Amino acid sequence: MPRVSKESTTGIDEGPGKEWRSELDGYTVSIVETSADADLTDLLKGLPNDQCPSPHWGYVIKGRMWFLVDDRKEAFVPGDAFYVPPGHTSGADGGSEFLIFSPTEVMADVEAHMMKRAAELYGAAELKG
Repeated sequence: MPRVSKESTTGIDEGPGKEWRSELDGYTVSIVETSADADLTDLLKGLPNDQCPSPHWGYVIKGRMWFLVDDRKEAFVPGDAFYVPPGHTSGADGGSEFLIFSPTEVMADVEAHMMKRAAELYGAAELKG
């Protein structure tokens, strides 16, 4: 059966953290570690309603991550498994580690948009960490 781990894929330095990413049967699996507080809100601007259009399922290993849905902020902490519907922004505290599953078809456009926004906001040098 297919699987992904930090050892089976190359980590990518992206902004304030590192991500190990792979695809499993139509889902993008991301293992993420943040080295500083992260807020994706500015990177999502320009998408419909300035929000992520993808659902996500995940698990928090350490630290804290949050999602803002309909003006309601919900935080998840170690041991929390979660589902977040489309139409949100998100972020995480520095020192967090979490696992997220997202439909690859939707996330391909979201990730391309976020990379373009990061280049606009922070310049190409910032994209490499």
